[in-house]
Amino acid sequence: MDFDPLLLSRLQFAFVVSFHILFPAFTIGLANYLAMLEALWLKTGNEKYRELFRFWVKIFAVSFAMGVVSGIVMSFQFGTNWSRFSAATGNILGPLMSYEVLTAFFLEAGFLGIMLFGWERVGKGLHFFATVMVALGTLMSTFWILSANSWMHTPAGYVLKDGVFYADNWLAIIFNPSFPFRLVHMTLAVFLTTAFVIAGVSAWYLRRGQSVEHAKVMFVMAMGFISIVTPLQILAGDFHGLNTGEYQPAKLAAMEAHWDSDEVPVPFVLFALPDQQQEENRFELAIPYAGSLVLTHRLDGAVPGLKDFPKDERPPVAITFWAFRVMLAMGFLMLFIGFYGIYLYRRGELYSTSWFLRLCTLATPIGFVAVISGWITAEVGRQPYVVYGLLRTADAHSPVAGGSVAASLAGFVVVYSIIFGAGIYYLVKLVRRGVEAHAAHETPYKRPARPLSLPDEPLDSGGS
Repeated sequence: MDFDPLLLSRLQFAFVVSFHILFPAFTIGLANYLAMLEALWLKTGNEKYRELFRFWVKIFAVSFAMGVVSGIVMSFQFGTNWSRFSAATGNILGPLMSYEVLTAFFLEAGFLGIMLFGWERVGKGLHFFATVMVALGTLMSTFWILSANSWMHTPAGYVLKDGVFYADNWLAIIFNPSFPFRLVHMTLAVFLTTAFVIAGVSAWYLRRGQSVEHAKVMFVMAMGFISIVTPLQILAGDFHGLNTGEYQPAKLAAMEAHWDSDEVPVPFVLFALPDQQQEENRFELAIPYAGSLVLTHRLDGAVPGLKDFPKDERPPVAITFWAFRVMLAMGFLMLFIGFYGIYLYRRGELYSTSWFLRLCTLATPIGFVAVISGWITAEVGRQPYVVYGLLRTADAHSPVAGGSVAASLAGFVVVYSIIFGAGIYYLVKLVRRGVEAHAAHETPYKRPARPLSLPDEPLDSGGS
């Protein structure tokens, strides 16, 4: 049997990165939530905040560990499956990844132990400082990873010699044209992902009558956060879309399944089955003028169509189109939940409306769905390039046999299913125990004892 090494390498990287991104998407937001809980405890003295911290920090520890392990595996593929890509872009992406290690990883490694195990061993101030540093480390990691990935979408500040990229302006490389928009969009996305996990867990507790007082605190915090941040995320996504239209017009055309530039005003396609061979949409359902309004902020705005680009320059349309619509659907569902949650809170019915609690429980994973569908939109929409407009994906993979890639892909699927399946099972087990069960095993905070001071002279042992 013949195996296509390019296709299998892409599938393997897609599998690993899609699995890996689940954990940072949760732990980045959770680290900052932990910092907020500890700050509220220090300010108010309310023990519920401390107990919630002790509950969520265990979940953070397991999730963080799984994220680190899956990230290490992912990085090895640059050398095994994408050696030509590494040789061409190593001068740019290598330092950016190193900056993440030198800043984010060192910060997290230096303070993670204090945050996890120092509660009874260091003072309140130092412990809170360690929690804040871990949260800051996760944000710095987001900064550098998004900078590196955004450079692949909108390369800048480079010189290309003999097929190899060299740095010419590091500020232009780091702050490339799409980076600010993608950084804001991704950061808000991971915060919302965590907020919906917290909302789902607390709604589940309220439905079961378990850890009710703690669940009320979590639920109202989550609803308040979701109602504020989701509109900001939609606004950030709009600005990101305008930036995409300027620097990656073929991707934008694929996101909208827009074929003809002469079609003005542009409708917004709600549903369609894009046919890339026939260059048309089947069973299209669209809203007139809405596409122009969304994409250009004008009712008569025009955007390039897919037919303006050579066929070998077009991304896979159906995948890009539907992934983008899944992300949009999750975003507007988040908006409804956040606004309706605040409406119920003002009516005093937030904790007792059973259908809404059930909806929030079912909506626990929608942040993950939105993040993965957004990444699929971004990465598939960039094709056929791995560095947009400069390095094709077909020219970036390693000269390895397809059978070797197939074997390693199968191995990843099996190992990930066993190891991370067990990890996720343990996370679910921690949640099912409830906050109060965890708090029952914790001792109240005590200021660490001062070390004993020994006298200068030896103690008298009774004249011996």
